[in-house]
Amino acid sequence: MLECVINISEGRDSEVLRALDVAAGESLRDRHSDPHHHRSVFTLIHHVDELRRDVHALALATLELVDLTRHHGVHPRLGVLDVVPFVALEPSQAPRAIEERDRVARWLGERGVPVFLYGPLASGQRELPTLRREAFRSLAPEWGPPSPNPRWGSSAVGARDVLLAWNIWLRDVSLSDTRSVARDLRRPGLRTLGLAVGEFTQVSCNIVDWTMASPLEVYDTVAQRVGLSRIERAELVGLAPRAVLHTLPEERWEQLGFSESTTIEGRLA
Repeated sequence: MLECVINISEGRDSEVLRALDVAAGESLRDRHSDPHHHRSVFTLIHHVDELRRDVHALALATLELVDLTRHHGVHPRLGVLDVVPFVALEPSQAPRAIEERDRVARWLGERGVPVFLYGPLASGQRELPTLRREAFRSLAPEWGPPSPNPRWGSSAVGARDVLLAWNIWLRDVSLSDTRSVARDLRRPGLRTLGLAVGEFTQVSCNIVDWTMASPLEVYDTVAQRVGLSRIERAELVGLAPRAVLHTLPEERWEQLGFSESTTIEGRLA
C-alpha cells in the first residue's frame, strides 16, 4: 500500500468538499478542512492501482470545482491542487512511491497543470520549502506549461517519508510573538510557521522526524514560552503512524491531539 496526502486549496464550501470526498473514493481514510487556511488535507491509502484511480478522480474534480482566482487563505499555496505527496508506508515501497509520483506528475502536466517535483531527483534531494521559494523563479516546471494557470495555479508532486502535520492553536498571543516562537522552534526534523487564524494564532508544524522533534517536546516548549493557559488546543492534520503514540505518554495523547483513531493503522482496520 501507498499513502497520498493531497492538499487542496478549499476549506469552506461544504458542497464542494462533499463532492471531493466522493471523488476520492474508497482510498479516502481522512479529510481535515480548515476555513482559515482555506485548505483541506485528503489522506488516501490503498493498493497502488486503486490509489492511482482515486488520485486521478480527486485531481480532476479539484480542477473542475476549485478556482484559485477566488481563493483567500492564510496558508501559502501554489495552486488548487497544491501538494500531492506519495508516501511509502514501508521502506521497501519507497521506489514505488517515486514511480507513482512521476506517473501522476506527467499525467497532470498533460492536462495543462504546471507540475514541480520534490523529493529524490536525479540532481539530488529537493525539499518542498525550496520548491515554494523558487517555483517560476530559478525553478521551471518539470511537466506542463512554463507559467502558472490563472484558475489552477501549479502543483507540487512529491515522494517523501511519513511526516506529522500538527498545529498548536494559541489565544491572546500576538502574531509577531507566535512567529518568533515558530522561528525559534525550527531545526532539522521540524519545520514551522506562525500564522493568524481568526481570533487565534497558530504554530503550524511539519514534524518530518519525530525522533528529533517529539510533539511532546514541542508542545511543552511552546507552553513554557507563552504559558500553558494560552494554548487553546493541539491538532493532528491527517493521520499518524501508531508508532508515534508509543513515543508519547498515553495520559498526554488527548492534550496533544492524538488517539488510536488518528492512526493510519486504526483507520485501515
